[in-house]
Amino acid sequence: MSLLEHQKRSSAQCSLTACSSTSIKRRRHLTAPISTDAPGAASSPWASMNEDLVRLIAWRVLAGDLLDYVHFRAHHRPALPPVSLDDAAGGHDLYPAHGKLRGYIRFFNLDTGRFVRAKLPVFQDHCILDSVNGLLVMHRDQDTVIRLFHPFTGDVVDLPPLVTLVPHIVNRDLPGASHLTQRFVYLRRVCASFNVSATGVITVMLALHRMGSVAFATTLDQQWHISTWTLRCDRPLSFQGKLYMVRLSFIPEENSDIFQVDPPQEDGDHVAGLGSSLPEPKLIATIPSDKLAKSIFLVECNSQILVGGYTDRSRSHMVVHRLEDLKLEKLIPLRSIGDKALFINDRCISVSSNGALPTVVSDTIVLPSMKDGSLVQYHLNTNTWSRAMDGCIRRGPVFGPCNLIYHIYTCCRCEYW
Repeated sequence: MSLLEHQKRSSAQCSLTACSSTSIKRRRHLTAPISTDAPGAASSPWASMNEDLVRLIAWRVLAGDLLDYVHFRAHHRPALPPVSLDDAAGGHDLYPAHGKLRGYIRFFNLDTGRFVRAKLPVFQDHCILDSVNGLLVMHRDQDTVIRLFHPFTGDVVDLPPLVTLVPHIVNRDLPGASHLTQRFVYLRRVCASFNVSATGVITVMLALHRMGSVAFATTLDQQWHISTWTLRCDRPLSFQGKLYMVRLSFIPEENSDIFQVDPPQEDGDHVAGLGSSLPEPKLIATIPSDKLAKSIFLVECNSQILVGGYTDRSRSHMVVHRLEDLKLEKLIPLRSIGDKALFINDRCISVSSNGALPTVVSDTIVLPSMKDGSLVQYHLNTNTWSRAMDGCIRRGPVFGPCNLIYHIYTCCRCEYW
């Protein structure tokens, strides 16, 4: 799984999606498409092909090279490639919309190590809250409207303004609710998911984990709705249109519970989101505290959810399980995650280790040291620790020579956006 997120140091999570042509409005003025010499879609036979077959072909193309996918998209554009936003522009700390970038945003493929750029003037008055299924979840500055935006085609879908959630903060008497700036601290750190109904209506969920709530709305709504239940969690994960959360507990001896949050569904003539309520979270797995100690993280890797953490409270060793195994109460740790490395913080991502990314080590977990804030990596195959890079990431940017591990890791930390 890749990602994209934004602000001063930006990026967020990203993967393959198929966008409904009946639900996405074209906004070509928002972006300049990537140049390609492939023939136009108007004369292409791809439009007559079965959508499931086209998606399968898209996955195969994505497994190869980003440029191959760009040519494929020129014939049939069902999806975005997995990429991560690189704001460094050669290591000079140029954030998106910086004047020296001339409106261009650079993307970095976490699987192949390839770069591509697109002209995105929309970044001048928008910021990215998250990325999901290949679309950026953007916040428009002037009116707080939330938008799903395809950065390579300019397709955009508008959702209600984020400010419509402010009354829920005030009514719950949350700390700082009387200050406008503090209110948006609760609303701007989100984990988003979305799905498209059979009738083409898009429903978006926003995990507001600082509030312990989930907001949801459709493209037909005028305001955001919020869950009637609360669930305190840390680092929620979006996967296949659903949200996954680990219940947050400050009692070390307590078992850890993993919940799944499904989107509201259409019911006959009723459209999900229009006055509907969000289903209660489903308890899908319980992890004994003596098998997996806090803190526990969820990450998508090779199209499945992995659950990781420490083996005990000493935090000397780490372990990774498949969520599907935990659902069946099979506590069998993975001995290998193949060529992947897991980067852990506010967001958790998997990165391929290959010739284009020589500093990324396979079968490792990269995270900040509890001791001094430096980046360390745990080697799953040898159960040993090592330094991932020099410098302390907690005290600010680590400058030149710029290690790609640093740029990848800033995607995981909200403080750098």
